[in-house]
Amino acid sequence: MEKIKLAIQKKGRLSEKSLELIDECDISFPNSAGRLMTAAYDFPIEILFLRDDDIPGYVEDGVADIGIVGENVLVESAKEVDLVTKLGFGRCRLSIAIPRGVAYQGIADLNGKAIATSYPRLLRKYLTENQVHAEIHEISGSVEIAPSIGLAEGICDIVSTGSTLLSNGLKEVEQIFSSEAVLIRNKNLSAAKQEILDKFMFRMTSVRKAKKNKYILLNAPNEKLEEIISLLPGLSSPTVQSLAREGWSSVHSVIQDQDFWEKIEQIKSAGAEGILIMPIEKLIY
Repeated sequence: MEKIKLAIQKKGRLSEKSLELIDECDISFPNSAGRLMTAAYDFPIEILFLRDDDIPGYVEDGVADIGIVGENVLVESAKEVDLVTKLGFGRCRLSIAIPRGVAYQGIADLNGKAIATSYPRLLRKYLTENQVHAEIHEISGSVEIAPSIGLAEGICDIVSTGSTLLSNGLKEVEQIFSSEAVLIRNKNLSAAKQEILDKFMFRMTSVRKAKKNKYILLNAPNEKLEEIISLLPGLSSPTVQSLAREGWSSVHSVIQDQDFWEKIEQIKSAGAEGILIMPIEKLIY
């Protein structure tokens, strides 16, 4: 039976979230601790556990058919693969930072300085676009120690919370790239493997849509029903059912997270009672 090979980060900030997404898609596999590869029990997919920097190359070469990787790693690698979709987790930024005690007026202050980074391609592009001439030191590992050991006067590295910069006496001065986890695929995927990818994408999409919505049930007085329904359009229109309580109806709908509290306040003010909010596991439409 044809299977598709998915490459994910062996360890690090995207590994746990990638495995969580696969599990939410109802794809189960043996305990993967210490393994480089595992196969799912109930879906035609094999999972390869790799270093994040290696994932774009493995997908380009066809060793893996698809991969989950940080967009920053993908762009830095410049590998010939297709970006299928952004996944909405693993958000971070690539930023330039300098010692906290150093004054900074603007990007022109970086002229003539040495900057240490693991992302020379992205840094060079940014500096060129801003007409800054700086020396780039490409290093791997703990980039943030470069200024303290005299290797460079600044760094360019991934920032999530900023705590690592703070603990190393650095301050963020320029954000050069925004990143999140992305799903990539080999450009020459066979028709059979593309069909499996489409099924995987269908599951992923339903899970991701569910995370952005909540299911809402409420009781509404009939004289206020039209007003409340106008606040809860749902996917097509809310479901309305008569209650045993005369003059009242039960309203069922789906509400987006981004509108949640504003909508709740509005429908409560309109006369809704007994409002019940529930998470949605899957959402298909």
